Amino acid sequence: MARGCLQCVKYLMFAFNLLFWLGGCGVLGVGIWLAATQGNFATLSSSFPSLSAANLLMVTGSLVMAIGFVGCIGAIKEHKCLLLAFFVMLLFVFLLETIIVILFFVYTDKIDRYAQRDLKKGLHLYGTQGNVGLTNAWSIIQTDFRCCGVSNYTDWFEVYNATRVPDSCCLEFSDSCGLHAPGTWWKAPCYDTVKLWLQQNLLAVGIFGLCTALVQILGLTFAMTMYCQVVKADTYCA
Repeated sequence: MARGCLQCVKYLMFAFNLLFWLGGCGVLGVGIWLAATQGNFATLSSSFPSLSAANLLMVTGSLVMAIGFVGCIGAIKEHKCLLLAFFVMLLFVFLLETIIVILFFVYTDKIDRYAQRDLKKGLHLYGTQGNVGLTNAWSIIQTDFRCCGVSNYTDWFEVYNATRVPDSCCLEFSDSCGLHAPGTWWKAPCYDTVKLWLQQNLLAVGIFGLCTALVQILGLTFAMTMYCQVVKADTYCA
């Protein structure tokens, strides 16, 4: 009976971790594609230049692949140490995510102020050599969200030392349109506009976060259940 339960949990956990591993492969693949085709896309921070969408996806994908691989091998080999290692790694990631979310909500105001200061510093790197990712990211954000600057379009005046903004700030794009009168530019601040967009899509973000947490809890449950079943089977055989 114990052996039958073990086999059932074994194949369920293997299938779960195989999907987990394939998901990691997909995320890693998207990250590599972004890095190869878009440069350091979405690198908006001057303090953390490596914190790009491509790098985050590659690190996340690699981590998910590593955890999924350990889980797959632990399940198929019924290896207690690997099952326990999988459980500990997944628990660590789950607790780390929980702590980050709690700290984010506790220090929202401080994070807001720091983020705006850092983004304004990053504006000075716009269009400079070696900062293609940051330049592309700002151009896309300002065009798609119809905004200009971090807190105001005048943020760009300090960058250019003139009454000028990037062409991506223009209501109607054309070459050197950023040199025209302010009446031809988007007036909405990008930080508040993107923040409002995130708030409007909070339900989708919440569902994604909840699904992620449920998948991790399911993985933890599978790992601990199988670990206990392996220990029970070993005891029964002994």
